[in-house]
Amino acid sequence: MQRTRLVASMIAGAALLAACGGGGGGGGASFVPLPPAANNPPPETPVPPEVQAAQPKLSNTPMDEIVSSHLLPTIERLFAQVRAQKLDTVLLGQKVFAPGSKDKFLPGKVAIGFSYILLNTPSSDPKYREYIDGYREIADATIDVTNDSWGIYYYMSALWKLKKAGLLEGSGAAISPATLDKLKTKLNWTAFVDPADYSLIGLPTNYYGVAFSIARLRHLMGWEGPEASEALLQKMINHYKTFSAFGFSDETDGSGRFDRYSVLLIGEIMQRLIETGMTVSAEDEASLKGWLRQSVDVIKVRLNPAGNGVDYGRSLAGYADTAFAEVLSAAEHMNVLNEEEKQIAYAFATRVTAKYVEFWYDAELGSLNMWQKGRRVDSYRGIDRVLGENLSLSHQLIYTNNLWKSAGYAQKAPVSTQTFLAYLDRQPRATLTKFAGFDGAASTYDRGLVTYRDGLRVISLPVVNGAKTYHHTNPYFAIPHSYNMLSGVADTQWPQLQPRFTVATGSQPLIPAAYQKNLKIAEAGQVLTVSYDQDAMDRATSGNDPIKDPRITSSTRYTFEPGRITRIDTYTPAAALDIAKLELEFGSYSDGARALGGNRFAFANGDVQGFAVEGLQDCAAVDVRENADYNTPTGALKTSIRCSTPAFSLAAPLTIKWVLEYRSPSVAGIAPK
Repeated sequence: MQRTRLVASMIAGAALLAACGGGGGGGGASFVPLPPAANNPPPETPVPPEVQAAQPKLSNTPMDEIVSSHLLPTIERLFAQVRAQKLDTVLLGQKVFAPGSKDKFLPGKVAIGFSYILLNTPSSDPKYREYIDGYREIADATIDVTNDSWGIYYYMSALWKLKKAGLLEGSGAAISPATLDKLKTKLNWTAFVDPADYSLIGLPTNYYGVAFSIARLRHLMGWEGPEASEALLQKMINHYKTFSAFGFSDETDGSGRFDRYSVLLIGEIMQRLIETGMTVSAEDEASLKGWLRQSVDVIKVRLNPAGNGVDYGRSLAGYADTAFAEVLSAAEHMNVLNEEEKQIAYAFATRVTAKYVEFWYDAELGSLNMWQKGRRVDSYRGIDRVLGENLSLSHQLIYTNNLWKSAGYAQKAPVSTQTFLAYLDRQPRATLTKFAGFDGAASTYDRGLVTYRDGLRVISLPVVNGAKTYHHTNPYFAIPHSYNMLSGVADTQWPQLQPRFTVATGSQPLIPAAYQKNLKIAEAGQVLTVSYDQDAMDRATSGNDPIKDPRITSSTRYTFEPGRITRIDTYTPAAALDIAKLELEFGSYSDGARALGGNRFAFANGDVQGFAVEGLQDCAAVDVRENADYNTPTGALKTSIRCSTPAFSLAAPLTIKWVLEYRSPSVAGIAPK
């Protein structure tokens, strides 16, 4: 990859560091130690101020130190609150154990989250007995609270950890015998899996991993035989082989929903094998490691200074970041990384952890914040799940840290920022990750993820099908996504960066969102061109599967170059079609919009500096910072450029073009600017 202006000034210093075996910045280390030079090596080139501002302040601190000094104390405070308030616990105004709560996993998340207080406190500590007693009280109080699927797994994982630590027996047991006896019955995978054929009951495919984990842990606890866990693991592997032609899990049975879970699921599977010590056949191990390596390769080209993770699809916010950390720690443990990759993976995992304590955790609120101060996440992770989300995200960071500790990183500072940046600069400018399709067959569609790196700025173009429930929501649109610059909004359908046709004879809009074919990329120097066709529009019906509507077909061409993204669409009607309204929007973190004429706009503040549209009649800038439908996972959008054309007849091909100009070089921080 050609060196960028933002990082070129530091490459020489980083190269000298690696050659001389020295460390700097935050206590980094080189990969290949050499004998000391006769003279002291020159100091590293200073980190550019924009990078310094973008990365978490604790980026160069050992991960275990962040967990011990920042993360565990937040769990201890929640533990004290729940012990005192029991089922009346209120957090961010939510009565978290209320019978009507949507958090169906909470008792399990409480069990796993608070287990780390016991497991990280020496028995000689005066608080140890207090923690044991409190844990037992909480378990007794929550035994009859609804606890499904993931909650069952979390509880089983906690019990296995406590059993190995000797905390389920004797007078010092953390669970009372009566409660443990009830848990043996309640914590069962058969609640969401048909035991006759091991099929999931109305759940996405990532739940195969949940079911397998529960069955395996029940076996380790002596509560059942090994048969179910072995069958469920094979069911999961077979799903991969059937619906994952390129090594990524389709969340559906072939519809093409590839998102955060598609990259994460293999990491979760490997983590469960590590946790339970389960061995698999040599053939299955080779398949699993191969799929894990595929996910690593996606993550590598998306690494960044801020610790930002997945930027499109559902269930993002803090989970977008921890997904990368989970996959990378599993990859290190399973030895699918080379030595340099291990160092970089640890450095990025540290940044993810630092970002959590500096950004996602809000000290003023005393809680993780994914819902207030302009932030929004899917209704699936609504604020009534606030306690559980605090604990499950903390759990993900703690258990991945434990894997790094077991690999010898307990007190190890990450590589210096300069070394980390030098590694990022070696990543390819553009990649196409294939998920499904690409066989040229008339009945299949191409699903993939295009990644474009403009220096340290990572831009995504997901070409997927959100499938049932999500296909019509803009986090799944085939549009550019880039942290704190370009974002969809969870559970919303406004036409972000792609047109929406309202047909005069029907109320259901048509959008270009599900039927992509002939997906191709081409590079020429710093310029990337992406093209694809669609043989139909998607009838955007709420909550249902996409409905194919061939009355309009389309071709799309994107051009990515430093500081500029261009999209040109041509929409061709099969026959003349009366359109009641045509709309397109651009929701932006930038503000101070100024109309330049001809549907062109300039922004006074923010990374996006300009936006222009052709093919729609009128455009206007609207302040949306107080509108919750423009709240993204990291903060509120400020401006919407809204474009529309009134009723017309679509009788000939229609070309729609937009050009987006942004600041380059730039780097995404942990928060919008």
